[in-house]
Amino acid sequence: MFDDLLAANREFAADFDLGGFDGVAHAGVAIVTCMDSRIDPLRMLGLSHGDAKIFRNPGGRVTAAALEALVLGVHLLGVERILVVPHTRCAMTAHSEAELRARVGESAGQDASWQQFHVIEDQLVALEEDVRKVQAHPLIPDSVAVGGFVYDVDTGLIDQKF
Repeated sequence: MFDDLLAANREFAADFDLGGFDGVAHAGVAIVTCMDSRIDPLRMLGLSHGDAKIFRNPGGRVTAAALEALVLGVHLLGVERILVVPHTRCAMTAHSEAELRARVGESAGQDASWQQFHVIEDQLVALEEDVRKVQAHPLIPDSVAVGGFVYDVDTGLIDQKF
């Protein structure tokens, strides 16, 4: 079931040149973005491997786990700038909680009414809330720049909103 991916990994490893990397964000950047496969977080910002810490989840929300990653990034991994980047045409903004539960339940063949999906009713309101959440965190100093952006999956451009 994973043979194609293991074969691709062997090709990748044949000329692997990232060994010995120190794990620091060399551009001082952390990105919180969606898990959507249309997003290439490094390339969209002109960055390379080793330049940024990336945290992905459905909708690109600043969750407790994202905040944990950001605090560690700021204090241990050289992060000086944080970008929160949801995107256009996100499924988390297009469906209600009930719709997602019904679709997942149908696919799973069992009741999914208990599962939370944290849909986003208003993407810009949620983005502003997430930026403020990062800015207000007591372990993220004011010296860290925090911005809220929306990535356009049709043009590849990001637009700063906050």
